[in-house]
This record gives sequence, C-alpha cells and structure tokens, in this order.
Amino acid sequence: MSANHRPTGQPSQTYDSAFLKACRREPVPHTPVWFMRQAGRSLPEYRKLREGTQMLESCMRPDLVTEITLQPVRRHKVDAAIFFSDIVVPLKAIGIDLDIKPGIGPVVAQPIRRREDLAQLRDLTPEDVAYVTEAIGMLTGELGATPLIGFAGAPFTLASYLVEGGPSKNHEHTKALMYGDPELWADLLDRLAEITAAFLKVQIEAGVSAVQLFDSWVGALAPADYRRSVMPASAKVFEAVAEYGVPRIHFGVGTGELLGLMGEAGADVMGVDWRVPMDEAVRRVGPGKALQGNLDPAVLFSTPEAVAAKTDEVLAAAAGLEGHVFNLGHGVLPTTDPDALTRLVEHVHTRTAR
Repeated sequence: MSANHRPTGQPSQTYDSAFLKACRREPVPHTPVWFMRQAGRSLPEYRKLREGTQMLESCMRPDLVTEITLQPVRRHKVDAAIFFSDIVVPLKAIGIDLDIKPGIGPVVAQPIRRREDLAQLRDLTPEDVAYVTEAIGMLTGELGATPLIGFAGAPFTLASYLVEGGPSKNHEHTKALMYGDPELWADLLDRLAEITAAFLKVQIEAGVSAVQLFDSWVGALAPADYRRSVMPASAKVFEAVAEYGVPRIHFGVGTGELLGLMGEAGADVMGVDWRVPMDEAVRRVGPGKALQGNLDPAVLFSTPEAVAAKTDEVLAAAAGLEGHVFNLGHGVLPTTDPDALTRLVEHVHTRTAR
C-alpha cells in the first residue's frame, strides 16, 4: 500500500493534516513546517526538564518523552511533532553496551569488527521498547489532529557507530570493513535493517502518522558504494513498513550526490539538506516524491529580515513541487533562539497560505 491510500491503522484525525497531505503530494492549505531536533537543547523548558537525567534515561521515560515532544508544538505551532528519542535506542534495547556521552555522542563499549561480534545483534521485540509504545499512546491522545512522526537510524549510520565505537569524521574502520569483508558487511547491515524495521513497526502500530529514516553519515560514501553496499539494507527497511501506508521520509546529511539513489531506496518523501536548492533536488530525485527541507540551520542566527529572505528563497525554489514539507537542512542547532523558530513557522504559514 502506498502513502496515497488511507491506511487502516493511521489515526483518522491526522489524515487531513497539512503535513500528511504534503507527504501524499495533495493540495495543502499552507506549506507545513516542522524542524529536525525541534525538541531539545534550544528550548529552556527542555533544559529545565532534563536537569539531572541522562539522555538515554530520558528516552525511556514515557512522561518525559511526552512532555519533551509536545514542547515545540506548543511553542512554535509546528505542523507535526517528532517523537523524542535517539537513533541508538533500539541498539541499547537489545543489550548493546553503549552510552551517550555529553559533548561526544553515542559511544559503544565493544565495537563490531569481526563475524563473532554479530552475536551482539539479537532481534528487537515490542517488549524491548514497551516505553516507546506507552509514550506514543500518551502523545497521540494529547496531539489530536497534529501528526506524530516516528523515526529510526538507517542501517549504514547505525553500523558506522557500531564499527567505529562512536562518532567518526573519516569512518575509516567502517569503510575498511565494507571494502575488506563485503560479506560480513552485508550481514551486518541486513541484521540492522531487521532491527530498524522492527523498531519502526512498533512506532507505527502504536500510532505514529509517518516515519523518518535518518542516514546521518551516509554522505561519506560515493554513489557506487552506496548503491552496492548500503541501498539494499535501506530498501529492506522501507519495504518492511510499506504495508502500513504511512508516509516514509528519508534524510541524510551531505547527500546531494546520493539524492536520486536514496529516493530509489523506497521513501515517499526525500529530505534535502541546505547544500542543494530544492528545484535542483527535484531534478535529482525525479517525479513521484514529495521533498522536505531545506533552510540552512545557521541562517537562524542572522537578522529576522535575513531569515525571512532566505526562507523566501527556499519557498521560491520549492514552488513547483508536487509536495513540499518545509524544514531545516539539518537539525536545530543547540544555541538557536527559540523565538527565531516561532517567527519562521509563522512566516512560512503566512507566505504560503492558499
């Protein structure tokens, strides 16, 4: 079932929202807006709520997840909420020894670099992430007609964390494994595709209205390597959740050269970072998909007039799209003025009102 058919499981009150209409490439009352990392460090109410609570712990407490997810919806009047979590949550849930270190990111105690290391990756069950199901139930009750977006990390990005043992600039261990033992690499990505698909299914069955697959690090690859060594696993994830009929969004950073291939992996909506204009992204992705993006997050540190002007440039470049979801070209930066985001939402809504 495609995202253009009304799915049986999707909450009916969100079906006609501007966000889901844009994802389905249908006419909208205004261009919908949401921001990656809209819930988080840019909000003082978030920092206050998180005081004394580790990141992973906060992802596993439904009360905190619910409040943190709702904060930007209340403040900014965005058209969709995104579930507060982290891409390593399903890995932690199946017993991988990892932690999110402040100022560093996810750190893995025992990196996966040999075939015997694959034994760490068991199947994910709904019971492993019962707190996710509980939090989504609480959220959909609060959000009403505002869609909730679920998400997961894509197999390549999860593999990169697992193989490197943490964040990496050059991905040397990851690429060494990918090139040096392609069979082990394929098996690793296939296992991660199964875990990721299971995690997305839990979220969809709990009530999210759309899902986004984040391939944060895949821009480090050349197109031929992506097609051969990554695309099959990403496609497996998208295919696994296709039957639910919820829109599937795909996003990566620095992926201008990969946009067409990433679109082929099976998403309904392609996320575009700020390096490629939206009209050029249309040409690279081809017809039949909505696009999401793509204001440079750093623009928000400029004057309100400059933000408005750059926003209008994005909207003009996206004017010919069948479906456009306005977003930043990456996540909200931690020191962004929240009022700049609120003004941005209002500006897009006003400028695109039909």
